[in-house]
Amino acid sequence: MRTLRVLTLLSAAVLLCSAAPGLAPLTCSEGNGPAAADKAVHHINEYHDHGYKFRLHEVQGNSVEQVDGGCNVKLQLDLRETKCHTTNPKPFEDCELRRETQRAVKANCTVLMTIKDGDATITKYECDTRQVNTNSEMVRICPDCPVLLPLNDSEGLKSVHEATTEFNKNTSNQHYYVLKEVGRISSGYIMTSGMNYYAEFALVETRCPMGSRIVIEACTPLCPDRARHAFCKSSYSSENGLLSNDCDFYPAENTTALGPDEKEPDCRHHGRRPPHSHGGPPPHAYDHGHGPLHMLTTMVMALLHMLAKEDALLIVMVAPLHMLTTMVMALLHMLAKEDALLIVMVAPLHMLTTMVMAPLHMIMNMVMALLLLVARVKGHFIPYGAFIHVTDS
Repeated sequence: MRTLRVLTLLSAAVLLCSAAPGLAPLTCSEGNGPAAADKAVHHINEYHDHGYKFRLHEVQGNSVEQVDGGCNVKLQLDLRETKCHTTNPKPFEDCELRRETQRAVKANCTVLMTIKDGDATITKYECDTRQVNTNSEMVRICPDCPVLLPLNDSEGLKSVHEATTEFNKNTSNQHYYVLKEVGRISSGYIMTSGMNYYAEFALVETRCPMGSRIVIEACTPLCPDRARHAFCKSSYSSENGLLSNDCDFYPAENTTALGPDEKEPDCRHHGRRPPHSHGGPPPHAYDHGHGPLHMLTTMVMALLHMLAKEDALLIVMVAPLHMLTTMVMALLHMLAKEDALLIVMVAPLHMLTTMVMAPLHMIMNMVMALLLLVARVKGHFIPYGAFIHVTDS
């Protein structure tokens, strides 16, 4: 059943009550690591206007170079991505971290800072993001967890478009909303509904009044400080379409009412710009887990879905074989990936495994077809459930 819900509007008063505490003063001593890291994370989140907010996980390095009148500090920080999008006004300290099973993302950041006369200035920072665990590692940790997809994945974007269209049917909104950005897209296979896509995306309020006859995608967003935002999480099935779309509303920063003859200001500059030129965390990190094994798994799953759709008994028979072959292939792939010399050792085993597994798959398909025929003749049709989808990078 499709569920389309709009969740609570976050109160500005509540958010102000949980405002972040003041930063500790910085010195040029060797023990300034925690205070310097705190300032760096605040700075990164302040000027990071896309993707998600980050929290400090560990200070991996802290070097202090004494100079005239102060010092230069170089920090190596390990950050963790939170569930708070940058449009969420909640302080990053209060944001929930993603669990490993939710495809957690880390950012390795190098931060340069100058401290003079007690005044600290961040001159540059660079961050590189990736999943905390690769897809190969996730096969062992959580075989049936959804896999992160590129943000330009066609089916994933299709699900976002349908969710946005459904969102704009909510007549309680004063204006239409358009897509600001996609935060993350993941996918997983479910026997009952095929490939499922899970998207997280941010919407921004536009100038177009609700009900106006206009192509919504052509609507211009309001200025960043005057626009309300919505952050949505949707689920979409390749067979059944949009399944759910749950959204949080975030209030505008500037709620000053316009005068009778005033129009919304025209703003050319969207987003916050740092006073210095530097890099920042990219909005999304995914592991390229769509190699031959992923494609083979998807094809096999589609075939099994067609064969076993009528009888859960077949799923019980197929699941152990599918998991065994996938785990063996994943192990071989990981061994070969670590050291090129192992490829020579793995190749014969890989060929042998393939020669053994292929006939087994054919035999299983024949057995399943026979069982299906018998079940149909006897009229034994058992409800079926979800199947574990295992992928590998």
